[in-house]
Amino acid sequence: MNNQKWQRYLQSLRETPTRGSVAGIRRSMDTLLDTGQHTGGSPYKDEDNEKPRLKGKKNRNQVSAPPGAPGGGSIGAPGPAAGGALEEEVEPATFEKQTELNPRFWQDGELKPKISRRLEKIAREFLEGIDTPVAHKAGDGEMVALMEDLRLTGSLANYNWSKYSDVDLHIVVDFSKIDENTELVEQFFYGLIWRWNELHDITIYGHEVEIFVENVGHVTHSAGIYSITNQKWVIEPDPDKVEFDYVTARKKADAIETEVNMIEKFADQKPRAALKSVERLKQKIRRMRKAGLHSSEQEYSAENIAFKILRREDTLDKLNDIRYTSQDRILSIG
Repeated sequence: MNNQKWQRYLQSLRETPTRGSVAGIRRSMDTLLDTGQHTGGSPYKDEDNEKPRLKGKKNRNQVSAPPGAPGGGSIGAPGPAAGGALEEEVEPATFEKQTELNPRFWQDGELKPKISRRLEKIAREFLEGIDTPVAHKAGDGEMVALMEDLRLTGSLANYNWSKYSDVDLHIVVDFSKIDENTELVEQFFYGLIWRWNELHDITIYGHEVEIFVENVGHVTHSAGIYSITNQKWVIEPDPDKVEFDYVTARKKADAIETEVNMIEKFADQKPRAALKSVERLKQKIRRMRKAGLHSSEQEYSAENIAFKILRREDTLDKLNDIRYTSQDRILSIG
């Protein structure tokens, strides 16, 4: 496979499409924060998809776009109509164990046919939209045939669902059938996913649909994984194993929020020091969540719950905003 063609296509994916919705803006902020060479990979590999809430924002004009987008500024920085910082207190009840799987999605332990058909349609729409001469060895328009499984995972496939839960839709593909350089294929799909989420705002009963493409054999750290293709559980969730230590999680989140506020205080006068502190803290947050997901509690760990709190209270957006503002100040003259 011609590597130059791959690189040209990947570069084209970085061109920012028109932003159509607040949901798309929220998704892109999360992607830009949690992916790249400094993160060790996409957050979808090991984690759920609880996104920050852009509380009270109704359209794209109320939120600033990311650098490079029309009208773009700092990631997550509220626009003139936003009215300042975004805050949303996280309720402990949103982490409590549910007595059943979400009844709007499940019946007798199986995903409702209506939901399955709609998720399959969404996956097909995504794959059929891939049209590039370097997409795969078989030629254009045949990506659907490469899907080996379609899976629902995350909190909506478990007993810890809440109003914040996303529909985590994982398309399983054998990357080696596309190109021998599987890392390049992974980046190829990252770009496509980002672009898709930017241009679409699909919800099912108020829960946003998040697409991810994973390689065959990838280990997803989730206590609930359902194969839509085979209509059976890959990993069936156990309601007795759902336990949350919210007090510890809240303490961990508060400690990080305090650090963010401290960095913000000196960021204007010392942007280089602030940027260094931001990168250090982001690494700390990633290590914290990774440790939680690899613990026996996995997604129910205090570390993972703390990460969710940081997302829901927009602390991660604030941290990323400080990062980009500091970079701008460093590059500016006068």
